[in-house]
Amino acid sequence: MYTSVTFLLSASFRAIGFIKAPTPIVFDMVFILGCTYRSLYYIGFATGYVYIIKSFHDQKKVETLERQNLVTQIEKQALESDLVQSQNNYLRSQINPHFLFNTLNFIYNDARKKAPMAADAIMNLAEMMRYALKRPEASEMVPLSEEIEQIEHLINLHKLRTANTINLELEVNGDLFGLRFPPLILLTLVENIFKHGNVSHSTQPALINITYENDKLNIKTVNMINDNKGKQTESHHVGIENIGKRLSNFYGSEYIFRYFKDPLNRYITEIEVTVVNPMARLNR
Repeated sequence: MYTSVTFLLSASFRAIGFIKAPTPIVFDMVFILGCTYRSLYYIGFATGYVYIIKSFHDQKKVETLERQNLVTQIEKQALESDLVQSQNNYLRSQINPHFLFNTLNFIYNDARKKAPMAADAIMNLAEMMRYALKRPEASEMVPLSEEIEQIEHLINLHKLRTANTINLELEVNGDLFGLRFPPLILLTLVENIFKHGNVSHSTQPALINITYENDKLNIKTVNMINDNKGKQTESHHVGIENIGKRLSNFYGSEYIFRYFKDPLNRYITEIEVTVVNPMARLNR
């Protein structure tokens, strides 16, 4: 078809004088071979051009994927660094653990009869430091029951410090045996309550509610806002942002994390994740 069209166009252009040729155009083997050569030449040129353009686009896609992978690696390293920093907030010095706990145990036994409240504070602090020394990897989850034990120790320490004037309720519902959760998220939420909330309100107790039901884990904290601690809002937001980053690292987009201030001047945080407990059948 290309040869026929070329012959007709050449003959027409020669007839109107657009092309001047010393010899007439003849539809013979030489003409057919010439047309075939030109068609193959243009086809080869077009194919090479398409291949080059496609290779260029493929290379751009590969570069984009490599950049995304690099960003993912950097974010993961940043999350690991955040976790280490959170752990170091509980234990800043690198004291030999055996020496430290032996010393605390000696102080506890000595204070148990003379100052029972001080002895209880020492025991709670020792248990929290022992837990912090475990230093789980950033990609590892820990038993949720252990995290709850740590917030109980933290609550007890604050009760001893304030002569039991704290108005705070801890509610745990559901069978948590075998359930695992990212480390230090609960502790950060409870720390924020003590740092930025009013936990001594007579009619509005602070609340920590942990409920596991139908493969859904819900964590909710409610506390009155302490207006006298307004200068600490920056550190508060940093802690909240770190919680969001850790949840994203462990659950991707499969989680809900809300935090807001309601009309009653209460600060509320809510976490909801789907957690299938592999130990659930053993619990029945």
